[in-house]
Amino acid sequence: MSETIAFKPESLAQVHKIIARYPEGRQKSALLPVLHLAQKEFGGWLDVPVMDYVAELLSIKPIEVYEVATFYTMFNMKPVGKYVLEVCRTGPCMVCGSEKILDHIRTKLNIKDGETTEDGMFTLKPAECLGACGYAPMLQLGKFFHENLTIEKVDEILDLCREGQVDLG
Repeated sequence: MSETIAFKPESLAQVHKIIARYPEGRQKSALLPVLHLAQKEFGGWLDVPVMDYVAELLSIKPIEVYEVATFYTMFNMKPVGKYVLEVCRTGPCMVCGSEKILDHIRTKLNIKDGETTEDGMFTLKPAECLGACGYAPMLQLGKFFHENLTIEKVDEILDLCREGQVDLG
């Protein structure tokens, strides 16, 4: 028997408040903020039954939710660690050493791109442009950017995460 998927009452109230921002028949406009709520509430990732539930709430087809959720890198399609390290790997970051940063993280955490450490603490997620080209190389951790990265800065971030000292926003 599968578990019923439903937002907590306070989250569902927030979903209805978000939907109410848009004109009748335009509830699909609420999709991105509702997906963010769903990902936060249902374990940090969007399983198919969760996406189906969101589609039902918004009175849209499930495929419309899948298309959006799989397009944006901010949504996770499989379980992730407590800390998702999104390292930019586009032009300016690459020129400034993001591949060196990625290699260091891969080695230090013993994971490949898209993998999660055995303890469930970290997931490495290379990302396309995160919009901080002037501060390259950079990574996003939760809602925060960490810029002008060096190996030492990365090690400090990882240590702070292990100590529970990192705010994900």
